[in-house]
Amino acid sequence: MNKEAFRRASRNVWEKMAGGWDANRDYIWETSKPVGEWLVAKLEPQKGETLLELAAGMGDTGFVAADLIGAQGRLISSDFAPAMVDGARRRADELGITNADFRVMNAENMDLDSESVDGVICRWGYMLMGDPGAALKETRRVLKPGGRLGLSVFATPEQNPWAAVPVRALVEGGFMEAPAPGSPGILALGDRERLESLLTEAGFTELLVDEVPLTFRHRDFEGYWQFLTEVAGAIAALIESLPSGEQSAAKKTIATAVSPFQTENEIALPGVTLNVLAR
Repeated sequence: MNKEAFRRASRNVWEKMAGGWDANRDYIWETSKPVGEWLVAKLEPQKGETLLELAAGMGDTGFVAADLIGAQGRLISSDFAPAMVDGARRRADELGITNADFRVMNAENMDLDSESVDGVICRWGYMLMGDPGAALKETRRVLKPGGRLGLSVFATPEQNPWAAVPVRALVEGGFMEAPAPGSPGILALGDRERLESLLTEAGFTELLVDEVPLTFRHRDFEGYWQFLTEVAGAIAALIESLPSGEQSAAKKTIATAVSPFQTENEIALPGVTLNVLAR
C-alpha cells in the first residue's frame, strides 16, 4: 500500500474509532494521565503562547496546556479525522475552554505558517503516520526558534503487552499477517535509536527522552474486548472485518493470550511510552 492509500485507510479507521474514543474518553485520559502530564510539564506552557496539538483525539492533553497559556494564549487542537475534531470541540465546550481553535489537519503537510507556534504536543500520533519523518520536519517548520516539541510513542513490544499480546495472538492464529518492519502502527517507533534519528534528521538538536510506565486496567476480559473493538485503531478495524465466526475465534484466541494478566479483580496489562522533549 502506498503512503496516500495508507493515509486514506487510516483516516477511515480513526473516523470509525471516534465514537469509541468519545464514549471511553474518561478511561483513556485516566490511563494516559502520566503520559499527558509529563508532556505538559516538560513543555512548560507560558501565558500568551500559541500551542499546537497534533493527533489530538478528544483533546484532553492539549486542554491541560490550554489552562496554562491563559485567555491571551491559543491552542490549536488538530486531528486528521474530522470526527475526532468534532469530539474534541464538544469536550472543550463541556469544560468551558474558550482559547482553543479546532482544525482538521494532516501532520505531514500542515496548513500553518512557518515559525508560527511556540510549542507542539503529540501524544501517540507520530507512530501511526505514514511518514513520521515528514511529520517531524513539518513540526520543526511550524515551530518558532526555540520552540518545543513534546511527544509520546509506545516503546518496544516487550514493554507493551497491552498491544503486543493481542497482535501476536492474531498473527499466530492466522487472522492477520505480521506487520512489516518499520510500518506504521502502535509500536512502530519503539526503537529509541530510530526515534532519535528521525528527530535529529528533522532538525531537532536537544532531546530529553524518558520512559513513562502506565497500565491498561479492565474489569474483566469483556471490558478489555470492548476496548480492543471500540478504541484500538487498526486492531479494532481488523476484528470488525472478520466474518462473525472468525471474530468469535479471534476473541477466544486473545482471551487465552491475555489470561496471564488476569486476576480475580481485573485484567491489568502494562505498557511503557517513550516521552520526548525536543528543541
